[in-house]
Amino acid sequence: MTAVHTLDRVVIRFAGDSGDGMQLTGDRFTVDSALAGNDISTLPNFPAEIRAPAGTLPGVSSFQLHFADYDIMTPGDRPDVLVAMNPAALKANIADLPRGGLLIVDSADFSKRNLTKVGYDSNPLEDGTLADYQLHALDLTGITVAAVKEFGLGRKEASRSKNMFALGMLTWLYSRPTEATVDFIADKFAKKPEIRDANIAAFKAGYAFGETTETFAVRYEVAPAPVPAGDYRQISGNAALAYGLIVGAHKAGLPMFLGAYPITPASDVLHELSKHKRFGVTTFQAEDEIAAIGAALGASFAGHLGVTASSGPGIALKAETVGLGVMTELPMVVCDIQRAGPSTGMPTKTEQADLLQVMYGRNGEAPVPVLAAQSPSDCFATAIEAIDIAVTYRTPVIILSDGYLANGAEPWRLPSIDDIASIDPRQEPAPGADAETFLPYSRDPETLARPWAIPGTPGLEHRIGGIEKADRTGNISYDPANHEKMTELRAQKVAGIADRLPEITVDDPDGADLLVLGWGSTFGPITAAVRRVRAAGGSIAQAHLRHLNPFPKNLGEVLRRYDKVVVPEMNSGQLAMMLRAEFLVDIQSYSRVRGLPISLSELASDLLAMLGLPRPEDVGDEPDGDHDPISEPGHPAGSEPSKEENV
Repeated sequence: MTAVHTLDRVVIRFAGDSGDGMQLTGDRFTVDSALAGNDISTLPNFPAEIRAPAGTLPGVSSFQLHFADYDIMTPGDRPDVLVAMNPAALKANIADLPRGGLLIVDSADFSKRNLTKVGYDSNPLEDGTLADYQLHALDLTGITVAAVKEFGLGRKEASRSKNMFALGMLTWLYSRPTEATVDFIADKFAKKPEIRDANIAAFKAGYAFGETTETFAVRYEVAPAPVPAGDYRQISGNAALAYGLIVGAHKAGLPMFLGAYPITPASDVLHELSKHKRFGVTTFQAEDEIAAIGAALGASFAGHLGVTASSGPGIALKAETVGLGVMTELPMVVCDIQRAGPSTGMPTKTEQADLLQVMYGRNGEAPVPVLAAQSPSDCFATAIEAIDIAVTYRTPVIILSDGYLANGAEPWRLPSIDDIASIDPRQEPAPGADAETFLPYSRDPETLARPWAIPGTPGLEHRIGGIEKADRTGNISYDPANHEKMTELRAQKVAGIADRLPEITVDDPDGADLLVLGWGSTFGPITAAVRRVRAAGGSIAQAHLRHLNPFPKNLGEVLRRYDKVVVPEMNSGQLAMMLRAEFLVDIQSYSRVRGLPISLSELASDLLAMLGLPRPEDVGDEPDGDHDPISEPGHPAGSEPSKEENV
């Protein structure tokens, strides 16, 4: 009988050709892990090419999943288990697998031609170069073809089920439930009975292979993570953003209009919102980015909530219309799902390099509020807050997410909609007066917001357009003093949002001298790194920014409290530059622009060095506390989290 070992955490990476179904395989394993009650964090990583040449390094697609019996913050730096479906997948990922890691390889495609294609001089499955790993070289393709033979598929069609065979094998190895995946396959391929039956058979064959062949000497279990009672679901950042936009519009009592042009990694916001017309959502796939935001701003002028979503290249094209929204002072939400590099760059990779663009990348003085989500599920709350600010202050608001958050997933406790506060759009009612008495640029004394007058409302007729407005009347004005006054009023309105923002809080239990300040998706790696530093005896403080324009009112005081402030970000130091300019304090930039999330292990090691403490050996992801290392080879020692850090 196979021995069963208990682990506290595991990181698995599925890797193969872009047509091997690695994203589907990883997603299904994630769902099953969530159903088993584990905390989860994922990192899909796929080529930008629609179909890269088969068997090449640029065509490798991977999906990494971290699941645990405690609160985790990242998808992990390095996998404990690597499943490689061809030589290219092995070559592209083997450097990340720690010595002693579990390596499962489909040996079917290790021909001389395929090996040469990726730069192997000899077969690594046979030449001893993989001796440091727990290697299981299995003919997954051949076994799968044999397992689905009864369904009459050709070899090419039959071999496409090998990802389900691998999924079944890993499902057995890590004691995952099977019922949900069988039901998923049956539903997904319901219109193709032979494909449906072959995939179910392959999945079950993989599970049976693990159970009956004794290929693996040990089977593993990861207990459920303790979580507050409630209903949970797995959610990605783009889905959470879409749901937050829907709920925010509902709470404001406004129909929502999304104008968007498809662009990676923002397209799923459009895809998701297009499914929810019953909630008063209208989606428009425009012919280009400028048309998309023009339609969204037009919807806002008409009294709807205008929304647009894009990535960095599209945000650049939308800049003039954002400026028009600033001048016309209309509420609009602009979602920037950041990606790596200038121009086309690396469309499927992540980065945080649009911060200066969304802060300053418009002609003229055109300040807008900027918010950044810190996790996939936090995209939901960030969207609602952005809508609240947009309609309250009559301004475009920019939400910053990125590819890491957009495509990554984590558990999300479903909120009660009744517990979410209503948003008052304060659309101007008809006063029953002459048009001459309505002043479209009069202002609320508290927020400096102008009235939101819906076109066609008797008595609220007024001029609109892209020429500078006269104060109060909104008439076209070239007067120098008026232009300066309107410029100052628009800036004061955005700056005044700080009065309603919560103060930034600092996690500093020991009165540290070093503060790590992050924004956006660096929250997970920073939090995990800080845990590791504290576990190693370091005294360190942590704070995180959601509001980037305006900053929280107490931010300057917080920064001046510490001898050293380190700002990790996935760019060349953009927030660090803004903080130096704003508060005249010394900020140490910690920048990474690799198209990947910041490595928590690397960050923790560097923070320990800053504190004058020794750099520790890599003992796995996110340790906190001490316990005996796992004895089974191939799984690095982990640590039991402290009770207060469990979720």
